[in-house]
Parts: sequence; structure tokens; C-alpha cells
Amino acid sequence: MTKSLEKSVGRALMVTARLHRARMGERLNALGLFPGQEQALKALQPAPMTMGELATLLRVKPPTVSKTIGRLSLQGLVTREGGGRDGRLVQVALTENGQKTAAALDAVWTQVEEELLERLDGKERKQLRKLLRKAAKGLSAVGADVDDIEDEAEDAA
Repeated sequence: MTKSLEKSVGRALMVTARLHRARMGERLNALGLFPGQEQALKALQPAPMTMGELATLLRVKPPTVSKTIGRLSLQGLVTREGGGRDGRLVQVALTENGQKTAAALDAVWTQVEEELLERLDGKERKQLRKLLRKAAKGLSAVGADVDDIEDEAEDAA
């Protein structure tokens, strides 16, 4: 590996992201979930929505949402109901078991977050959040999609 690659911020971020995803995958597996399914469950936790709304919220294509919801449905975590006059509008909602699983995800996220940040003090954590937001906005400026994050709300945390 070249020295420039070893010192690359992008590489450090990629390695950290992979490790985070692997750790989340381990914890999600214990709940019977695969990475990505937790996002759909958390998105549906407040209220049911259409497949299109879910795809937009998760920033994925409709076939991806359809596949994810299909798997979650087989696990008994979500229900799909046709709606509208022509039956093409599908409403997705969490089942009771889905609500319980979605609630359990908060603890999983907190555990992995603590592992990720355990070597950083409060000031470093705040600085890291701020720097990652700035980096994401930089990528967004060149065409990548990024959620709008309220700096004031994050800075208060």
C-alpha cells in the first residue's frame, strides 16, 4: 500500500464505515435482520406509508424497497395493504412484532455508537460529527446525495 493511500482520510473513513457496518450486521443478525432492514423498520415506526414514500425517505429505488419489504413481510414484521381506487398504491405498516423489533433497534444503535466513539471524549465526538457533516456537504456539492442536517440541533448534542 502506498504512503498516500495509508494517510488518506477517505480510506480511514471507508475502513471505519466497513467496521461499523460489520458490527451493526452482527447485532442485527441477533434480531434476525440484515443490514438495511433496520432503516426500513425505523422509517415505518412512527406511521405507515406508501412504498413510494418509503423509497424516497430511504433514498433508494422502488425495487429495492419492494425487495426489503417482501423479506420483512415474510418475517412477520410488516404488512402491505393495497389502497386507492386502482389498488396500485400499497401502504406498508409495522406489525406488533415489527414495532417491538424497531424499538429494540435503538439499543443496538446505541451499543454500536458507544463502541465507535469509546476512545473519543465529548469534545472530540462533537468535532467528529461536525467534520463529517462538512465532508458530506462537500461530496453533496459534487453530485452525491446527502440528508440535510441541522447543524444547530447536532451542535447542541
